[in-house]
Amino acid sequence: MYKLIATWSAPSAEQHDEFETHYEEVHAPAAAAVPRLRRIVLTRTADGLEGATPGFHRVAEMFFDSPEALEESSTSPQWAAMRADAGGMIERFGVTLTVALGWESELPVGG
Repeated sequence: MYKLIATWSAPSAEQHDEFETHYEEVHAPAAAAVPRLRRIVLTRTADGLEGATPGFHRVAEMFFDSPEALEESSTSPQWAAMRADAGGMIERFGVTLTVALGWESELPVGG
């Protein structure tokens, strides 16, 4: 699967609850409505490794069949709505959004 990975920085403590409400009730459903999307996984970080502060607050993984499927999706009104909302969140909550694209690979685990 080809995926888009988006990481959000943490909002201020004062805006945390408002950010989370907006993310869960508005932004995540907008992302889930994007056409050609095969799967979406959302993570809210709670802890950093060995007690460190997490390097990001939220992670969204959006799975597509191919780069072409993602490209086609990116021309849709649903994609435009998701992007517009992300821009509004950046402005409203003072957070940053970092996005990368790539192929997923999976390795067997265990001994």
